[in-house]
Amino acid sequence: MRDDPRLRIAARAARELHPGEVVNLGIGIPNLIPRFLEDDSGIFVHTENGLLGVGPPPDGDELDEDLIDAAKRPITALPGAAYFDSAQSFAMIRGGHVDTAVLGALQVGERGDIANWAVPGKDVLGVGGAMDLVVGARRVIVTMTATSSSGEPKIVDRCSFPLTAAAAVDTVVTELCVFQRRNGSLCLTELLDGATVDDVAAVTTARFAVDDAVTLRA
Repeated sequence: MRDDPRLRIAARAARELHPGEVVNLGIGIPNLIPRFLEDDSGIFVHTENGLLGVGPPPDGDELDEDLIDAAKRPITALPGAAYFDSAQSFAMIRGGHVDTAVLGALQVGERGDIANWAVPGKDVLGVGGAMDLVVGARRVIVTMTATSSSGEPKIVDRCSFPLTAAAAVDTVVTELCVFQRRNGSLCLTELLDGATVDDVAAVTTARFAVDDAVTLRA
């Protein structure tokens, strides 16, 4: 797992989830989170294509071709899971019944803005449910690598890509650190896998505060 930053991010993000929460997991790194949740965790994973009670990816014997998540990847259903149509699923999201949404992002701004659906000049596949989730969920966690495939920072002073929502992000988890949004700004609250504050600053153009606990450990 140490060699795969996506798995490290997913494992750390799983620790942000709490028993009793209804949690929607977006496409990409968020979809990896169920493998780090115990069956009896008390966390109810919601997929917007119509299932509440998503389990981990299936083994060969468990594969059910009718069970997929929003990314069309095979999933399992935990005992007591509920099935519903897409309209009911989005009614849950828009009605404020999803406690936490975990999404990927192209950029996160220093005030908590999120851009995760379009890159100017490239084909646009559609925003999907992202805009509904980031305003409908009570808490928004972003999971992403600190830089793009071309090495550009993803945590920026101001998003240059079209916004999904403004000031919507509560927590950001990368392979280097965890940020929390406090009083409208980003605060570095945890360093991961031996990273330093300087390592984070080197790949981040946003201004951010550093929690006292991080300073004391440095």
